[in-house]
Amino acid sequence: MQSFAELLEVSAKIHGHLCAGQVIGVRMALLGLRHIGVDDPKGVDRKKLYVIVEIDRCATDAIQSVTGCSLGKRSLRWMDFGIMAATFVNLKTGQAVRVTAREEARELSTKYCPELADKYQRQLEAYRVMPEDELFTIQEVKANIPECDMPGRPLRRVQCAQCGDYVQDCREIEQDNKIICRACAGQRYYSGVKG
Repeated sequence: MQSFAELLEVSAKIHGHLCAGQVIGVRMALLGLRHIGVDDPKGVDRKKLYVIVEIDRCATDAIQSVTGCSLGKRSLRWMDFGIMAATFVNLKTGQAVRVTAREEARELSTKYCPELADKYQRQLEAYRVMPEDELFTIQEVKANIPECDMPGRPLRRVQCAQCGDYVQDCREIEQDNKIICRACAGQRYYSGVKG
């Protein structure tokens, strides 16, 4: 695996800039991978790694860049909890850890870089050197991953009885004895524009 500095550089390139969230994400991924016994996440270990992120912020891009997991490969899952946390799962062994960024680390950054007046710059630099136990909490967990969310080919593909769209990966809904998509079931995030 690349060094922390190299991983941070790659992550910043993918994300578009270097920020404290990138540092947290890279370090979080390295910590999680180490705890579940994954040494080569983009190589020999790639098919046994699954990551669940709980926030859609900078750290998630960093975690993706370090682990190689992605939504498209179905090895990265986003659970919209709004918490700076991620769970790293070794699918082969079942071992899993949830790593959470500690809120106290923001204030502790002053201890490591008191000379920096700008709090964002101070956090960015402090998070590089702060001990893991001051930056994160880590918890061994059992990840409950439904079979329909696992990497690999879709388990099934069905047609919505209302609009005709095809629904994969068990995302359909049964309503009035008909199979329909979530949009037709009232969960639509868009509306048509007449033109």
